Amino acid sequence: MIRYFAEHPTAANILMLVIIILGLIGLPKLQRDTFPVIPPTEIEIRTPYPGATPDEVEEAICFRIEDALDSIAELVEVRCDARENLAITTVQMHEQGNIDTFYNDIKSQIDLITGFPDKVEVSTVAKLERTAVVASIAITGKMSAVHLKAYANKVKQHLKFDPQIAQVKLLGFSEQDIIINIAAETLRRYNLSITDIIELLERQSFDLPSGIMETATQDFIVRLAEQRRTRQEFADLVIISSPAGGQVRLGDIAVITSQFKKQEDQILFNGQRAALLEISKTTSQDALQVKKVILQHLEREKRTAPQGISLEISQDVTSVIRDRLRILISNGIQGLFLVFLTMWLFFSFRYSFWVTMGLPVSFLGAIFAMQLLGYTLNMITLVALLVAIGLLMDDAIVLSENVATQLRKGKNKIDAVVTGVTQVAPGVFSSFLTTVIIIGPLAYMAGKMGAILSYLPVVLIVTLAVSLVEAFLILPSHLLHSSGQLVTTQRSTIHQWFDKKFTFLRDELFAPLAKKTIALPYLTLGIILGFVIIAYASLPSGLLKYRALPNLESNVIQARILLPQGTPFERTEEVVQQVVSALKTLDDEFSALQDKKQGKQKRLVKNIIVLFNTNKDAYESGAHLATISADLLPAEQRVGSIDS
Repeated sequence: MIRYFAEHPTAANILMLVIIILGLIGLPKLQRDTFPVIPPTEIEIRTPYPGATPDEVEEAICFRIEDALDSIAELVEVRCDARENLAITTVQMHEQGNIDTFYNDIKSQIDLITGFPDKVEVSTVAKLERTAVVASIAITGKMSAVHLKAYANKVKQHLKFDPQIAQVKLLGFSEQDIIINIAAETLRRYNLSITDIIELLERQSFDLPSGIMETATQDFIVRLAEQRRTRQEFADLVIISSPAGGQVRLGDIAVITSQFKKQEDQILFNGQRAALLEISKTTSQDALQVKKVILQHLEREKRTAPQGISLEISQDVTSVIRDRLRILISNGIQGLFLVFLTMWLFFSFRYSFWVTMGLPVSFLGAIFAMQLLGYTLNMITLVALLVAIGLLMDDAIVLSENVATQLRKGKNKIDAVVTGVTQVAPGVFSSFLTTVIIIGPLAYMAGKMGAILSYLPVVLIVTLAVSLVEAFLILPSHLLHSSGQLVTTQRSTIHQWFDKKFTFLRDELFAPLAKKTIALPYLTLGIILGFVIIAYASLPSGLLKYRALPNLESNVIQARILLPQGTPFERTEEVVQQVVSALKTLDDEFSALQDKKQGKQKRLVKNIIVLFNTNKDAYESGAHLATISADLLPAEQRVGSIDS
């Protein structure tokens, strides 16, 4: 096979072009994401219980749901978060289970529960699929919270109209309640009571089905839709009417206002009340493309926004994807250049060019395979491609160097190429098998970490497999037709100078050292054993730390606050203000240090976001929780690390 492709350059070139074209076709289709898509293994059950305390929710809902789910197959764990007015139950499935069957079994069991109190509403059951947040838009302005929410809803609707934006969630506001205040003196004047007002509201504010009206041509669903939802609609309710036609409406005797149900559901962006639009994508969308669409909408909204309204991008996760892609591209270019330069110092320009071409060809073949498998360019697959760079170049250098050696021994070109490749083929293939044996077991790791890391060995092995095809079937033909200058004695001035220096280094430094090493075998083995012992001792001594994943520099730093339950919102605000003040002081110190070292006027902290009633570490909700998030300068632009 090696001889056939070496003697038939058309076959080798066609194979190379097929790999390149398939890779270029698959490249635009390959999505870019932060992490790989992980199949869902959890089901969430939300059961509303209006007016109930967390203790009542736990007693009336959580215990009953846990008992009902005991018989579910493939069940690993049931967690129930009892909150005011709501129970959130999370059910985890074995990784080997079928999520659709698991979902249907849980839904059936929930529907069979009959022991809930009368006020408990219907439970909603949903699969907990990972929603990939792309970025958030923070909207601030000098207006009331009600008007800010209304404007944010308007922007949200504009975004949702775009088919390239899958989901937009508005954060920073709770539901609004209609508050009706009637003075006691007014009630006595009209001979009314609170009970009378409540009964009147119930009779005149409702939304109920009323049956089906059948006609000769069509049936109509009849529904009484008189549900009041706004202050004006409540104000128009008739409270008292007289036979003469006089009417007293609710707005005549009451002060009707609206306010947010929970004061703690709010977000501060750089010290101002903000509405946060959290934009997510589906598993079939490209994160960078969605970010581009978001920026287009943002520019359009800025042009039409009322005076005093500010819209800013916050919590942009696509910056991580761009950084990883930049690292991959820069490392690939550097690797190609260094390999080409090294090969050129020993061989001809054309010979070196075809050796380095193995890297882009192998990458394009791997990209096509990734697109077929449904993989994305993410932090894990990019790491696999980065690791593959060094392995690919090692194999190409070994093959080309041995072919050059056979040519310099005086063999004809075809025999030199075939013999050179055949001799090192077992070693190259053994190196591939060694990598498979070492990296392959990562694909069988359990848990969420295993589900993420399983993509790394697949991408790495596919890339190396494509490189073997390129090295054994494509590269020999190119080496054959570019080896003419290797057997010539004419070398440029730069090559002659390099040959002279390399010969001196080889014959005068390394050769004598190698002879001494061979002459003193016990000393050599002792030195090697000493290094092995030192390396091994660094682990138990604590000199070499162990981590499951590397500690990467983040562009976001967070402080999560958890105060005792029952803490008033005002106290939480005080604690948050103390943390924000300390963060601003830290920003001043590090920004001054950065200006001194880099000579650039750049603030370390770009934005400060305060999310009340939020703490991912606590399975709770309430006024005693808060999260302070600071957007920092990118790691490559700032001085120092987060730990410092």
